Amino acid sequence: MSIAILPMSQEYNWSSATVGLIQSSFFWGYLLTQILGGIWADKFGGKVVLGFGVVWWSFATIMTPIAARLGLPFLLVVRAFMGIGEGVAMPAMNNMLSKWIPVSERSRSLALVYSGMYLGSVRGLAFSPLLIHKFGWRSVFYSFGSLGSIWFMLWLKYDDPDLSAEEKKVILGGSKPREPVTVIPWKLILSEPPVWALIFSHFCHNWGTFILLTWMPTYYNQVLKFNLTESGLLCVLPWLTMAIFANIRCWIADTLVSRGLSITNVRKIMQSIGFLGPAFFLSQLSHVKTPAMAVLCMACSQGSDAFSQSGLYSNHQDIGPRYAGMLLGLSHTAGVLTGVFGTAATAYIL
Repeated sequence: MSIAILPMSQEYNWSSATVGLIQSSFFWGYLLTQILGGIWADKFGGKVVLGFGVVWWSFATIMTPIAARLGLPFLLVVRAFMGIGEGVAMPAMNNMLSKWIPVSERSRSLALVYSGMYLGSVRGLAFSPLLIHKFGWRSVFYSFGSLGSIWFMLWLKYDDPDLSAEEKKVILGGSKPREPVTVIPWKLILSEPPVWALIFSHFCHNWGTFILLTWMPTYYNQVLKFNLTESGLLCVLPWLTMAIFANIRCWIADTLVSRGLSITNVRKIMQSIGFLGPAFFLSQLSHVKTPAMAVLCMACSQGSDAFSQSGLYSNHQDIGPRYAGMLLGLSHTAGVLTGVFGTAATAYIL
């Protein structure tokens, strides 16, 4: 949408404020299923919940051009529906990883899985301009929505592998197998300071991430004066950098843990870098003189932001592995609020 919104806004004569409203409408639905997605994943299993989410958001993607033709209210509803489906993805993934991955490999496994999201952004941003030039902006939604449906058919064939007793022992690390969650101790969870630290960290992290995700192509197009194809291709660099650095940094984090540094200190160090790095590089954008330097600052910002994979994103499984899906949904709800308000606020500020 961040690429397709450029020709769409020209065709339908949308203002920057309307574009911001459309971009933020995705987060209305995304907000609704963060905690629910975590609860469902902890109760029914991440595989079922993730499969449901992909089918839902693929259908909403295919419906987007039709809704746009019917009118702005219909488009806003469909974008919110797409957010409902995508909202369950990260809690479901966290649930699956908490069951299958030992703590000494948690950072690198999380980075590897999450890097798929960044590589998805890379491919989407790279191919969208080509599809738009050859077939029109509607082709972006039809083709990507269809790919999600194909993915689901493959996902149905996946089964949990049979594990030996030795493999189960390694994964569990001496703890007892976890049964599906039936009752969530909300009062106890919300009384814990580490939980609130996660919530605030997630809010701050996503403020930058979501604004960059939705507005970076427009910034390249309107401020740096790149054309549509250049905007899409250059948007790839920050997310590609993030995918690469996430895996490198998480190997470092897991190595520090395996060598005896406390998990708490490793998470705090990584998250501090994940905040201070983007803060420095993004603040340089108002001083750079060339488009090349602006793109470099964006890439360095996202590369340093990748440290968060070994910080807050790994910490849910550390402090509450039994409720990992729900905890991620809880903190990500606060993070999604930045997509609702930050994306729209950017439009009004512009």
